[in-house]
Amino acid sequence: MKILIMIAAVLAHAQDSVPPSLQSGSVIAAAERLKAGQYLWAPEVAPEGPVLLVVSLATQRAVIYRNGVPIGISTVSTGRPGYGTPTGTFTVLQRQVEHHSRTYDNAPMPYMQRLTWRCVALHGCNLPGYPASHGCIRLPHQFARLLYGVMRLGMTVVITDLAVVPRVAPVEALLRGPSVPTPPSLRPAGNRSCRLRGQYRS
Repeated sequence: MKILIMIAAVLAHAQDSVPPSLQSGSVIAAAERLKAGQYLWAPEVAPEGPVLLVVSLATQRAVIYRNGVPIGISTVSTGRPGYGTPTGTFTVLQRQVEHHSRTYDNAPMPYMQRLTWRCVALHGCNLPGYPASHGCIRLPHQFARLLYGVMRLGMTVVITDLAVVPRVAPVEALLRGPSVPTPPSLRPAGNRSCRLRGQYRS
């Protein structure tokens, strides 16, 4: 219930923050069209304010809000069957640009941001297009780097099994802003891989 209240509050604030001329559903369509490893990024639409990350297990998408306004949307890959990513409200406990898993064969976890002390973190990795991790939230490498730049220790991250996407957003900036040229820059993940011994691992 607390998660639903928080998400509702964020969306309500976003509705108030966006000019009527920019309130549109086209960002939702763009988010739905993203393929594995792609993202949208436009931090200039909300240069300042508190930051919140919402991860949807249902849609395999992450939305980063600043001051209640969506500034980035990315595909993700969460926990595979048997290693489900937990839902709830978390805070960033630890951050490290170069990190390797102590549990899974020293697997690289670039731009790691830990959410629990037991195998759940945000980090860069190649995305296969479906839940494939051991509980972590995999992000496209470049998006993980950008996200690392705006997040801080203690920041709130909401993980939900609801199909949460932003209802409104500054469409022109997200789709044609300085950070995302025309046409939208839908950037695939880099060449680095988390594939180890025939499996994707976190």
